[in-house]
Amino acid sequence: MKKVTKAVFPVAGMGTRFLPATKASPKEMMPIVDKPLIQYAVEEAVAAGISDMIFVTGRSKRAIEDHFDKAYELESELERRGKTELLEFVRNLLPKHINCIYIRQAEALGLGHAVLCAKPVVNDEPFAVLLADDLLDGEPAVMRQMVDAYDYYNCSVLGVEEVPRDQTQRYGIVAAEPLADRVERIGAIVEKPKPEDAPSTLAVIGRYILTPRVFHHLEQLTPGAGGEIQLTDGISALLKEQQVLAYRFAGERYDCGSKLGYLEAMVEFGRRHPEVGAEFVAYLAGGGRVR
Repeated sequence: MKKVTKAVFPVAGMGTRFLPATKASPKEMMPIVDKPLIQYAVEEAVAAGISDMIFVTGRSKRAIEDHFDKAYELESELERRGKTELLEFVRNLLPKHINCIYIRQAEALGLGHAVLCAKPVVNDEPFAVLLADDLLDGEPAVMRQMVDAYDYYNCSVLGVEEVPRDQTQRYGIVAAEPLADRVERIGAIVEKPKPEDAPSTLAVIGRYILTPRVFHHLEQLTPGAGGEIQLTDGISALLKEQQVLAYRFAGERYDCGSKLGYLEAMVEFGRRHPEVGAEFVAYLAGGGRVR
């Protein structure tokens, strides 16, 4: 059984819900306190034992590449100023054994197409998919939990959580039967069903572990709604051949693709930040400035 050592990060989206902030900067680079969303996602993958980070990028996404690249000028300036702690932080943004690979998605043809773009690098290995919009706060890291489930069951695993029925149109929704603690066997998956048509309220969020067979099914798809190739459709086809599991992860999800979810994450992560957390908590408690 092959281990999960590769993670795909689809980061070619336009981020229109956060315009004008995302007009010239990728939405994945929006910070939660002092760390961009994409770094949280990569750190989650690293905590799961993944070593190859595959970024499927688009136009105006160079900031992501620059963020994980060596910054010679910045390091020289920090060294000159004697800012040793900051220098070490910048130099050790990622462990030395981590590989960053960048693939350009020429056209934004959907999540399924973005994942398919990674096929030449993934080859015939199982792989993770992480959407940086979904900031997951779990202990152990949510992707670590899912990799453990994959190692045990040796099949595709989708991260899921219950959502209000009136929100099913925002997600892929699964019909599933309990198999073990936190684990359910998926019988069907539907992309963004109306509340009255949804088979359940169990929604797939931005974490997947997929077998390489999904590439075959993605290649057979024709563009659906909005001219996009849906990852959900590829997984639905995969279900006819292989077992696919739903995993109810332990942890908190912040939907940072929405303004409210982003603000919630900012507050929660700000409250426990080692540098400003105590003052921020006092600010929130007092309802105003603390100095």
